Amino acid sequence: MGRQLRIVHHTGYRYAGLVSASHNEARMTPRATREQYVLATRLDISPVAWSHAFVDYWGTPVTAFEIAEPHKQMDVVATSTVDVGDRLSAGPGVSWRDLSDPTLCDQQVEFLGISEHVESPSELRRYAADAARRAERPVDAVHAIIGRIRERVAYVPGSTEVSTRATGVWDAKAGVCQDLVHLSLGALRSVGIPARYVSGYVMPSSSAVVGEARTGESHAWLQYWDGAWVGLDPTNDTAPGDFHVEVGVGRDYFDVTPLKGVYSGSQSSRLFVEVEITVLA
Repeated sequence: MGRQLRIVHHTGYRYAGLVSASHNEARMTPRATREQYVLATRLDISPVAWSHAFVDYWGTPVTAFEIAEPHKQMDVVATSTVDVGDRLSAGPGVSWRDLSDPTLCDQQVEFLGISEHVESPSELRRYAADAARRAERPVDAVHAIIGRIRERVAYVPGSTEVSTRATGVWDAKAGVCQDLVHLSLGALRSVGIPARYVSGYVMPSSSAVVGEARTGESHAWLQYWDGAWVGLDPTNDTAPGDFHVEVGVGRDYFDVTPLKGVYSGSQSSRLFVEVEITVLA
């Protein structure tokens, strides 16, 4: 059973002074996948910008744009209508022998690498290694490792910053969805399970009424390789459902940042974000 959602994502920057020019990339357009169909999408930028759309190396739609006129605020509004279908559930999956195959390791090398953002603390790496030794199949290790992370780290909005690394989250025992995903990615990759970061949106209430706009959230979850990419949402301790809309995938958050760029003219800026989701059917 699927669901049709409309997402309005309004974001941008307010600058401390006048900005003479800015160059940016927006990753705010939902991906077309086997599990979701993009019916319509539009990106409105103010002030008027030159723009160019493309799909990046990881398969995420990107709009690059340049604003050449002086401005004190930049607004980007992405409006999308998406049909979300049934999610792929874990099947028999791959074996540990499959994951050690050199061809697969070569194909998934970028989702096995451990960057500074996802590097696990030694305590979690030891737990992951022990879970992998005890697990009959990789999927069993996935759930054991993520369960341990959820036991240790509480979801606390505003408890971290974008630059906070996984080791700091583990020590603080608190983080946001991005942090739980980064911890999970590092731990899974440390035992040879390919895993990738997913950015998107989620409707926070399952009781949403058709036609009623609700405040939604930018959200993050992960996908691990089990013969196909299988989704798992560590924050909500569930598989992504028909209230999850996928926007981008990559090695970590910094591959899928919704809005990033450079500007000249002002010493400081403030990012703002508003997400509204409406169930259409």
